[in-house]
Amino acid sequence: MDRLYIFDTTLRDGEQSPGASMTSDEKLEVALQLADLGVDIIEAGFPIASPDDAGAVRRIAMEVKGPIIAGLARAKPDDIDVAWEALRDGESVRLHTFISTSDIHLKHQFRMTREEALEHAVAMVKRAKSYVGDVEFSPMDATRSDWNYLYQVLEAVIDAGATTINIPDTVGFITPIEFGKMIASIREHVPNSDRVVISTHCHNDLGMAVSNSLAGVLNGARQVECTINGIGERAGNAALEEIVMAVNTRPEVYQVETHVDTTQIYKTSRLVSNLTGMVVQPNKAVVGSNAFAHESGIHQDGVLKERSTYEIMDARNVGLASNNLVLGKHSGRHALRARFEEMDYNLSDEELNRAFIRFKEIADKKKEITTKDLEAILADEIVAVQELYQVQRLQVSCGYPLKPTATVSLRLPNGEEREEVATGTGPVDACYKAIDRMTGMPIRLAEYSVHSVTSGIDALGEVSVRIESGGRTFHGRGADPDIIVASAKAYLNALNKAASAPREAPERVATGLGV
Repeated sequence: MDRLYIFDTTLRDGEQSPGASMTSDEKLEVALQLADLGVDIIEAGFPIASPDDAGAVRRIAMEVKGPIIAGLARAKPDDIDVAWEALRDGESVRLHTFISTSDIHLKHQFRMTREEALEHAVAMVKRAKSYVGDVEFSPMDATRSDWNYLYQVLEAVIDAGATTINIPDTVGFITPIEFGKMIASIREHVPNSDRVVISTHCHNDLGMAVSNSLAGVLNGARQVECTINGIGERAGNAALEEIVMAVNTRPEVYQVETHVDTTQIYKTSRLVSNLTGMVVQPNKAVVGSNAFAHESGIHQDGVLKERSTYEIMDARNVGLASNNLVLGKHSGRHALRARFEEMDYNLSDEELNRAFIRFKEIADKKKEITTKDLEAILADEIVAVQELYQVQRLQVSCGYPLKPTATVSLRLPNGEEREEVATGTGPVDACYKAIDRMTGMPIRLAEYSVHSVTSGIDALGEVSVRIESGGRTFHGRGADPDIIVASAKAYLNALNKAASAPREAPERVATGLGV
């Protein structure tokens, strides 16, 4: 298959995103990671923009080995000269120069005629060529240019020494069908186009940057200009990770291959996101947090049986350890069993059914079920709990400036009833201290939470507690319109589990060691 060259412009066009500027050290860090990723060309910056930008380009050109290092320059003598000074000590470098060819740009921005723009383009390509053999030329706003004039400019700059011709969709204007035809027509109507690599540079204003780039590839473009996470001016650029994984996943369609190490994609994405502060949206293709996540029970069941049922890419191929089965209200028994097995719990069908009913109840109340939730479900539904201690009466008094006091009466395991009075920092604390005195168990309260499960002033409150006893963890819950009563029920629920747990070996729910 043909080679598709990956031209990464994260450090130039990507850094032009509002708020995405990076220091020289950060740019070097990204450039080194891009080299590890295996991109072919790194556009390190726009040297004329500032001394700092020029310094960053110079440093990257000198220190980053492997990729070609490119610097951008307008079709102006000073730009060309400054870019060359920044690049000249690099091992493998490219000068990239540009000027607009669309009438709207030439009239309103450049104040030039077509003839003047053509002369500038040729002269500056020749100037760049006098410095370095690798010269790229871009006719800015090419997709809104007159095609016949564009052919004329491209033929002239190729004769002047350009080795790569880049076709920018500067404002994200074109559609894939049109862009494919444009690339094909350039190959047909520019007689010397077979002497250069044709490139694409697409912006995402209408959400078609990747599609346009791939349409260009289908019609003969063999370089794509793109950025990590698709960052860039306005709506961004074509996303490198999407283009690379598209041609990797569908080689029979695109008939090209890249030299990108796809296992470095996720790492590179996270680095750029962290340094620029531009968060990757969860549903972003390839690198979003949901890209390899499944919550639907049907999807989870399919993926667990055969990954290819609902995944066209392997998460490991982009640098992730595995896909992610998100447990939520749409999940099914198969996914729940798989997660329990990951936690080293092998449940019988009857146990799984009981756990699944409780799982669905919790999933209706919260978006995602955590490992702690699953441990609590096991503790609630799988382990038989004997009610060794039962609340008979409970009364509390509190208020300002009174000291919170609780009077609690319990039925003990031997059948007798005992009462204790205790004070605490609050009514719940006082209640728990009174219970501790009667049970005599060494307990540490690790977690306490309360929430309303119904609405209104008479809402039913549910309390959840987690206690530690004997190196093990036990979960308890209780519900009641009176939060103090619900708290006592939850605490005793956990205490009864701890009291009835086998002493000779750690029980599976408390330790997570399995059976």
